[in-house]
Amino acid sequence: MIAVINISQLVTLSGPQRPRTGPAMRDLSIIENGVLIVRDEKVSEAGNWDKLAGRIPENAQVVDAGGRIVMPGFVDAHTHPVFGGNRADEFEMRAAGKTYQQIAASGGGINSTVERTRRADEGELMLAGRRYAGWFIRNGTTTIEAKSGYGLTLEDELRLLSVIRRLNDDTDLDYVPTFLGAHAIPLEFEGRTEDYVDLVIHKMIPKVAEERMAEFCDVFCEEGAFTVGQSRRILQAARKAGMKLRVHADQLTKGGGAELAAELRAVTADHLEHTDIEGMSLLRMAGVQPVLLPASVLMLGSKQFPDARSMIDAGLAVVIASDFNPGSSPVPSMPLVLSLASTQMRMTPAESITAATINAAYSINRGDQIGSLEPGKTADFVIHDCSDYRELAYFTGIEHARAVYKSGRQVFQR
Repeated sequence: MIAVINISQLVTLSGPQRPRTGPAMRDLSIIENGVLIVRDEKVSEAGNWDKLAGRIPENAQVVDAGGRIVMPGFVDAHTHPVFGGNRADEFEMRAAGKTYQQIAASGGGINSTVERTRRADEGELMLAGRRYAGWFIRNGTTTIEAKSGYGLTLEDELRLLSVIRRLNDDTDLDYVPTFLGAHAIPLEFEGRTEDYVDLVIHKMIPKVAEERMAEFCDVFCEEGAFTVGQSRRILQAARKAGMKLRVHADQLTKGGGAELAAELRAVTADHLEHTDIEGMSLLRMAGVQPVLLPASVLMLGSKQFPDARSMIDAGLAVVIASDFNPGSSPVPSMPLVLSLASTQMRMTPAESITAATINAAYSINRGDQIGSLEPGKTADFVIHDCSDYRELAYFTGIEHARAVYKSGRQVFQR
């Protein structure tokens, strides 16, 4: 049993058991001078010192937060955490003026990581994955959605999902697996996109489902990747096989991805840099959560950030995530994402915290377990080295996490 005391702000995010929308995104249910009591890996009580001081059991391990804030661990709802090598060379090319699309057309981009990933053995992928898990944790992230997508053969996609499963068992980070075989057209299928779509539908999806390797299926619905029609066929096959749906939508162009996500009532539509008001309305009516990825916009040197303010005003349950990957967003830091949400997408710090915790938890089907500090929920929490929650977005470029707890067990201390 643990009792965390001397908390300046206990950011509980307690409230309705559903994703938060509109003004509710600004309500963090903060308890001043708070106490958090953990029993059997779960939150037992969260309240004010005056109320709970006399109820701390004598056998409890008392943790003094030192006047810092305590809040749920970040839930990073869009990552690509298993890959071979890196793309620092392409980062340099972009700095010299080449665009993401130009680099991809010349043989770089996703397929360059596919080549390196196919060459890497499982031990190399595990070693790199453990390193990245440490980066997430030290930034205060305790759960991530984890996509495959850098194998693009049946064998290699299964291998990536197997590594994700092993990382979930071997590290202190929780991984929620997503199959992304439809990430790009592999080079060996150039000019034969329909053949690759058939491979994904008839070979990959059935095997992933049979071996229960992924909860979700995602597809990159974009010019140069998969058309709306191809994406629809892939997602329908995944749903029939028992997987929930996610869509990479409207990142580089307004290509119909948001409308497709709404049509199929996907769980999320991700990116949405080019989605208009009509697309937002369709997403809201279909109950699709937008997952916004401002770090990828930053790292690509683009100016086209998603219109988060309009999405929130339209009643959408916005999520923000890192899009950690070796190409467009080598960023594991959710505090940086919070800063970008405020400075570039006009989200308040409170809205961004909601989007990175409880709303993100619902977007990966974990809203009843994590994302807030309420009795009965898993005790994933972080002591951040600040006295006011707004400092998480305000002071940027640093790691705020002083200590990170997973299921009530300390997994990191600075």
